[in-house]
Amino acid sequence: MTGEMITGIIIVLVIAVVLVVAASCIKIVPQANAIVLERLGAYRATWSTGIHFKIPFIERVARRVNLKEQVVDFPPQPVITKDNVTMRIDTVVFYQITDSKLYAYGVENPIMAIENLTATTLRNIIGDLELDETLTSREIINTKMQSALDLATDPWGIKVNRVELKNIMPPAAIQEAMEKQMKAERERRESILIAEGEKKSTILVAEGKKESAILDAEAEKRAAILRAEAEKERKIKEAEGQAEAILKVQQANADGIRALKEAGADEAVLTLKSLEALGVLANGHATKIIVPSDLQGLASLATSLKEIVSDDKKGPAAK
Repeated sequence: MTGEMITGIIIVLVIAVVLVVAASCIKIVPQANAIVLERLGAYRATWSTGIHFKIPFIERVARRVNLKEQVVDFPPQPVITKDNVTMRIDTVVFYQITDSKLYAYGVENPIMAIENLTATTLRNIIGDLELDETLTSREIINTKMQSALDLATDPWGIKVNRVELKNIMPPAAIQEAMEKQMKAERERRESILIAEGEKKSTILVAEGKKESAILDAEAEKRAAILRAEAEKERKIKEAEGQAEAILKVQQANADGIRALKEAGADEAVLTLKSLEALGVLANGHATKIIVPSDLQGLASLATSLKEIVSDDKKGPAAK
């Protein structure tokens, strides 16, 4: 190979190296990301979204930072409650990097630091609660942990947005006792509901019988009133009929006596008719009729009847 060829190859290699170095100095930062830049080992700047250039061999990318909200699920941690019950609780932490510089230089391993901090904070909070409070106070525990972790991670450029207790796992004996307690409580509630249902049913049946009795009494009362009114009407009609019958009989007797008088009947006939009139006056109800023993009494009775007939005859004329 000639010297010119060697020189040409060297030039090409130099150009290629220059292009590679130049390309490596061009950095494009995507959305929701950041780059921590160092110059000669010291913090230089934080690059946000866009295209950036760095000085080769002097500046370098110290750390790429994801600014999105991230979720980390920590394994169950053993904790002891205030009443000395050991249980295991695993937590889920939602965090977001707010300061790339503090995140890069604040702590060596941020995730491990958050995990250890979560475990110690959880032990402190659960240690002040009893078992029943722990099982029923998830929201309170979450709030306390979020507040404590957010305060502790501020120097690391991390904001803890939310903390959730994923699972609370008490010992097997405690779980069995809790299941028995829950079963007994459900059976008690079932018994109460059944008793309340039977009570309401008994009350409704009694009220129904009461209303039925009231309605029956009212119906019986109305029926008695109607029967009494019907009996009253019947008796009135019967009395009116009897009175009208008696009136017609008396009128017929009077008319008969008047006719005999007008026909010139003698005293014996009048006496006989008078006796018949007395029998009609008895109306079949009298068991005895007292008549005078002498004919003179009969004659006087006939004379009286004659006067009565005369008076009845004069009466209409006088009127």
